[in-house]
Amino acid sequence: MPTETLTVGEIVAETTFSITRDSLVRYAGASGDFNAIHYRDDVATSVGLPGVLAHGMLTMGFAIQPVVDWIGDSGKVLDYQVRFTRPVAVDALAGASVTVVAKVGAVEENVARIDLTVTFDNQTVLGKAQARVSLV
Repeated sequence: MPTETLTVGEIVAETTFSITRDSLVRYAGASGDFNAIHYRDDVATSVGLPGVLAHGMLTMGFAIQPVVDWIGDSGKVLDYQVRFTRPVAVDALAGASVTVVAKVGAVEENVARIDLTVTFDNQTVLGKAQARVSLV
């Protein structure tokens, strides 16, 4: 990572990750979030949702990973914030594909603000997604 050459607007990472129903089960076990909207279509649709949804925090976790891979050390992530703007519906067969584009938003005194564009089905699912990372 040549930090001295970072420029505002530069894409530093881009990836698409897949979420499956298996991912949801594993995340539920790890997090303790067993809300039925994350694994039962009948419950999700009964409360007006389009079907089973990914856990917001799972999506948030996946979204920061390309930044961690780029910076090379999770300890260099100083701050990470998002707004949940739209749910990620996870189809029983097809799952869901979420795309993350990480772009330099600002660079000041050995810290870069990385702006994340996180989309599912061509729509933004995490708004104001930003990470501040140490460059030293």
